[in-house]
Amino acid sequence: MAEQFVGSGWAFPMRIGPTGGIALVSGEREVEEAIQLVMATVPGERPMRPEFGCAIHDMVFAPINEETAGRIQHEVYTSLDRWEPRIEVHEVEVTAGDDATGVLYIDVRYSIRGTNNPRSLVFPFYVIPSHEEPDAPRAGNSPESDR
Repeated sequence: MAEQFVGSGWAFPMRIGPTGGIALVSGEREVEEAIQLVMATVPGERPMRPEFGCAIHDMVFAPINEETAGRIQHEVYTSLDRWEPRIEVHEVEVTAGDDATGVLYIDVRYSIRGTNNPRSLVFPFYVIPSHEEPDAPRAGNSPESDR
């Protein structure tokens, strides 16, 4: 019964299947790709459905801090609740990457409605780190060295 509820659809990103036609996905893979599609789409990007997508892209230039993580959590939860009715989102967790590359990992824990199968999807989100001015002049560039 749950398999019928989930259905099948075109693969995302679109690609050619083994028989030369459009690749199709079904079941849990279909839901996973649909979640990625919602999160990767900027609202306004689709002309015939301008509200579709997730507003996390508004935070590309935001600092990596708790406020940004909270806003991303809210946007992901709200957009998936609206655009993916086949799942129930249990938790959205945002964590910063180990290095200073400006990546945030969005971990969506969900289950497909009608099943007791908890699942998790990690979506990398890249922010543009700001280039802050140094607090102190570097050696050789101080006003005293110009004298």
